[in-house]
Amino acid sequence: MSTYESDIEEGPNPVDVHVGHRIRLRRKMLGFSQEKLGESVGLSFQQVQKYEKGTNRVGAGKLWRFAATLGVPVGFFFEGASDSEFGGARVAEPRVTDVYDPHIDAETLDLVEAYYSITDERVRTRFVSLLRSVAESADEI
Repeated sequence: MSTYESDIEEGPNPVDVHVGHRIRLRRKMLGFSQEKLGESVGLSFQQVQKYEKGTNRVGAGKLWRFAATLGVPVGFFFEGASDSEFGGARVAEPRVTDVYDPHIDAETLDLVEAYYSITDERVRTRFVSLLRSVAESADEI
């Protein structure tokens, strides 16, 4: 049995799942729907969904299209992956400082979405002041 066949029996490959999560992260950062991203790269939203879950493996050509559409280098999709996900192989992790910030994760994206759902500019400004105040208090504890 080949390695690929054993991957199928055991579920999605962890690298495919990681790449899918990074596609989803960047898509959400840009405010794209799965449908909009799919149209941009020539896929249905269901296919995008499968890539994001890691159910389907993203080929090199598709990964290149995702990178171009989402405005990131291909290496962005592998950032943060551990060596164990690559079967122990050492993989150089490029830093994409103009695009990737390690503080941008699902929780941060949820916070940003909540912030922009506040339609009153004054309320948003007060919300930011409140968050800064809480952060300063937390540093003092």
